[in-house]
Amino acid sequence: MSKFKAGDRVELMDDNLQGRVEKITSDFITVRTTEGFLMDFSEADLVRIDDEIDEFDLVDFDSEQVKQEKKIPKKPSSQRVKPKERNAPPMEVDLHIHQLTVSSKNMSNHEMLNLQLDTARHKLEFAMRKRIQKVVFIHGVGEGVLKMELDYLLSRYSNLKYYDADYKKYGLGATEVYIFQNA
Repeated sequence: MSKFKAGDRVELMDDNLQGRVEKITSDFITVRTTEGFLMDFSEADLVRIDDEIDEFDLVDFDSEQVKQEKKIPKKPSSQRVKPKERNAPPMEVDLHIHQLTVSSKNMSNHEMLNLQLDTARHKLEFAMRKRIQKVVFIHGVGEGVLKMELDYLLSRYSNLKYYDADYKKYGLGATEVYIFQNA
């Protein structure tokens, strides 16, 4: 005798998959997932869930609306970048704390770091909106905390690459970001 019955809401133990029991046989339990697929599981793999909100009752498909969502929008034509603009000097952002605030006397190290990272994020997003291809963040050498946090921030973006900036011009205290325009 199964501990489940047809119509029970269940969840897979080892995965984020939910559904409703459709059919029970001696070997397996057939579940219709919230995505609408029929899948077979053993009874040991499932757990009953008793939520008040029923996702199946919330779904109300309008076929015309689904068709409209599926229509692929036309790709906007890309603008040709002139060679003069392609080799434009990069935008420079100095993240030294004395460049960002009048006085850092009453600020903790954490507050200073957050101000520097917020400034870097805002300037990076500004450059993306304005289609600026290169940005140089001047962070200084110091203990490397700001550089490490800046690297973490930049690693979360998929449409750019970053590397140490020109050593002759900035030394070891700057990171250059190249933003891919067609991503």
